[in-house]
Amino acid sequence: MTQKLALFDLDHTLIPMDSDYEWNSFTSTLGWHDPVEFNRRNDAFYEQYKAGTLDIFEYVHFATEALRMQGALKSEAAHAKFMQTVVQKAIQPQARALVQQHQAAGDAVVIVTATNEFVTRPIANAFGVPELIAIELARDPNSGWFSGKIAGTPSFREGKVKRVEAWLAARGLGWEQVESTFYSDSMNDLPLLEKVTHPVATNPEDRLRAIALARGWRILELF
Repeated sequence: MTQKLALFDLDHTLIPMDSDYEWNSFTSTLGWHDPVEFNRRNDAFYEQYKAGTLDIFEYVHFATEALRMQGALKSEAAHAKFMQTVVQKAIQPQARALVQQHQAAGDAVVIVTATNEFVTRPIANAFGVPELIAIELARDPNSGWFSGKIAGTPSFREGKVKRVEAWLAARGLGWEQVESTFYSDSMNDLPLLEKVTHPVATNPEDRLRAIALARGWRILELF
């Protein structure tokens, strides 16, 4: 029997926001950085992401700077508050239901996101999804805390395809042995959408919507 695989992008797909952007905005309110300058740079990176021109290595170094300065204990406590005050309120029942529908059908469910593991692991847990492919953060060998660099292949654009292939290979599988579905809103995810059996443009941005319409892909308005 062919294994069924349900892949989900996270930001603007399962949740109606960009979790990394909101986390950075949240830490600004905690006084972790100068809000004017930080928000200016944060907004600029977000525009680059939407335009498909983001340098993911430069962005991750920027986005994890506050974490590196604050350390593990303060960062983890802040993220718990972020989950309570921002993320949990944003998770909508129809998104939970879609994930649970695939789980109930026996599908392997994986969240595949270009946001880093620190921000997204608790969000994946909130959805009841243990399998998370996210940007892995390298750690400083002396402190054991994040170094500001990416470990391995970033799960971004074509990197999402490579990371899913590695996930499959670790389980003795290849694309030809799975019936795969991928839900995403973003043009950045076009490489993985083109790879899977069933691409689903979910809350799609305008450019992805046009491609989905032209190719006859399913379009899902989740929220």
